[in-house]
Amino acid sequence: MRFALPLALLALAAPVYSQSESAESSLPNQQEQTGYADGVGGAIDDRSQTEVIEGSLGFTFQREGTGKLGDRATIEVPAGFVFTDGDNTRKVLEATQNIPGGREVGLFAPESFEWWVVFDFDESGYVKDDEKDELDADAMLEQMQEATLAGNEERRRRGLDEHELLGWVVPPQYNSETQNLEWAFSIKSSSGGVSVNHNTRLLGRKGVMEVTLVCGPDDLEKSLPAFRERLEGFSYISGERYSEYTSGDKIAAYGLTALVAGGAGVLAVKTGLFAKFWKVIVAGVVALGALVKKLFGGGKKDEAGSASS
Repeated sequence: MRFALPLALLALAAPVYSQSESAESSLPNQQEQTGYADGVGGAIDDRSQTEVIEGSLGFTFQREGTGKLGDRATIEVPAGFVFTDGDNTRKVLEATQNIPGGREVGLFAPESFEWWVVFDFDESGYVKDDEKDELDADAMLEQMQEATLAGNEERRRRGLDEHELLGWVVPPQYNSETQNLEWAFSIKSSSGGVSVNHNTRLLGRKGVMEVTLVCGPDDLEKSLPAFRERLEGFSYISGERYSEYTSGDKIAAYGLTALVAGGAGVLAVKTGLFAKFWKVIVAGVVALGALVKKLFGGGKKDEAGSASS
């Protein structure tokens, strides 16, 4: 029996998705909570990484066909990949010391869970891209760092690791042809884990699909090509595409800059923009150990202990 899991399994956190190294938090049903960290490969008891998650959190991944991202879009699920809906995505986030935002519509990953992707939909309206030539990476990073510090107040209240936004891995860039906005940053948790969040914003007619790739800092280069290839299987359904905008549609109250920075620091918290935009997902190394403990320390042995007590 081997206990090596991809540390990426630990990365399932909330919108900054980060890497928690504390294995003391609790999973649902009074069990210990896990974070998601970078993938190290391997399997547990001859099961795949996704089977371990399924056994722990009580749901089954979709392994073929077309994944439905709410009622807005779809993602193709080829062989070797898995998908689940928004409800189960929130289960994974909560189990890994991440705070769900309530707008999650799906999670997509390779069966190995070397990296994974969270989809959120923000029904904000049609976002104009007239700021595409005015993206100020330095100013946006400063705002994001302020927002991260403000968000740590809530994390402390919940007894979760705090986050530190380290800097850009990929500065914000916009593709006018595909209406895709991309950027990536590194995030460090107070327990020491470092993760990378690669963000893609897919503009639609009635809002924005927020796509967050979570992996370890050393895995981005090898994960990004596979992620981008799989993202080609994403599509808005008829009537939801950016090109289908018509006069009279709702216009979003913000532009491309706010999609990256999520509002101006503490002001964003006070106005509600923080809750709307700012989500970091952490990949937690030791947190994965908590999942292992739940499955193997709290499985048959716990049952036997209960029977003998």
